[in-house]
Amino acid sequence: MPGLVARKHNPVLRVFGDRLSATGLAPKAVVGAVMRKLAHLIYGVIKSGQPFDANFSGLVLDYQDGI
Repeated sequence: MPGLVARKHNPVLRVFGDRLSATGLAPKAVVGAVMRKLAHLIYGVIKSGQPFDANFSGLVLDYQDGI
């Protein structure tokens, strides 16, 4: 459920999930990938102690994913 909600409401994960869906990935696999990305974002927030910044993470994720 967190992956579904995050994909619907988090702008970074929405773009990520939409891009994976556009490439033809199965819907359950997209949700799994979004859950994993969400876990990485949560870990980063906890580890750094700073609040989530969609602009910062978006730039890093775009570069990481080869956009």
